[in-house]
Amino acid sequence: MKRVKINAYQTALVFKNGVYQRALTEGSYWLWNETATIYNRQGAFTPPIALNLLLQDRELAAMLEVFTVNDQELVLQFENGILKAVLKAGEYAFWKTVAVSYNFTKVNTAVLDIPADIDRSLLQHALVQPFVRTATIENFEKAVLFVDGKYNSLLNSGVYYWWKNAVPVFIARVDTRQQQLEINGQEILTKDKAALRINAWAQFRVTDVEKAILQNKDYDKQLYVALQLVLREYISGYNFDELLEKKDAIGTFVMQSIQEQATALGIEVLSFGIRDIILPGDVKEIMNQVLIAEKKAQANTITRREETASTRSLLNTAKLMEENAVLWKLKELEYVEKIADKISTISVNGNGALVEQLKQIFMPQQ
Repeated sequence: MKRVKINAYQTALVFKNGVYQRALTEGSYWLWNETATIYNRQGAFTPPIALNLLLQDRELAAMLEVFTVNDQELVLQFENGILKAVLKAGEYAFWKTVAVSYNFTKVNTAVLDIPADIDRSLLQHALVQPFVRTATIENFEKAVLFVDGKYNSLLNSGVYYWWKNAVPVFIARVDTRQQQLEINGQEILTKDKAALRINAWAQFRVTDVEKAILQNKDYDKQLYVALQLVLREYISGYNFDELLEKKDAIGTFVMQSIQEQATALGIEVLSFGIRDIILPGDVKEIMNQVLIAEKKAQANTITRREETASTRSLLNTAKLMEENAVLWKLKELEYVEKIADKISTISVNGNGALVEQLKQIFMPQQ
């Protein structure tokens, strides 16, 4: 025989030869050939034997809160409003006590969507995160959600949460910002069989996400091919010389021709331009020769024009000097002045006749 003392907020389970006998609450007891296991009536109760056997004792069953978590279910256990555990499939028992306020929230993880009444902060809790799928759609993105291989919905920017379960989820993201497509190294023949290499670019933006993803595969590659074909169509319709004259119209033609195809792809083409037109080596040499010849001809024309103007000016001057003796004399003095500027000293040797001749030159006639 032994004496067992049970304190307040404690319960003892009495067994005899391994068989449950009864539950003891606060007080002192004498046991004969029996054993007692004492439990604090707080938190989860871990039964020493099958719980169903213990629950046959109505007095013990009244002390416990028992519930079952089925497959594809979770129970969020709160103590005094604080999340303490996430309970998976199984059978659980908790002591009823006024010291701790328990709250249990059961959720069905068989469905994908998480109920709106579950706070987002709980979904980010370390205990809950292993059971939640998270996807972040950036501000410049839109996405298409596929559930179990089927189109479900269009996702705008934001953070999304779903339960982890056997249902496969796939998210196709699309960048809705302006994008640039390089179309380089296009070998294209003109109408007169001149081989050109074209480098071009296009700027576009996805405007219809569902059409771009659901109705088209690799919409950017399809846009590349469409632009390539329109560019070839334009260049092959002109001779080389005509193309050089109309190269500024290429962008306008391409923009007008591509709009219908771009709309079918869910895309808006914003601009198109030609970066380079690269000529073959022999054509480049011929073009250089033509350019040199044109510049030489322009230079010769300018030279002839200047010579003609100079000759005309001399002719006009000669006519004026012929008609006006004073103007002729002034012209003589002008040249004498120019000569004198280049001479520092003059030594004159001779008779009086030489001095008289110089006087006649420099002095005007009366």
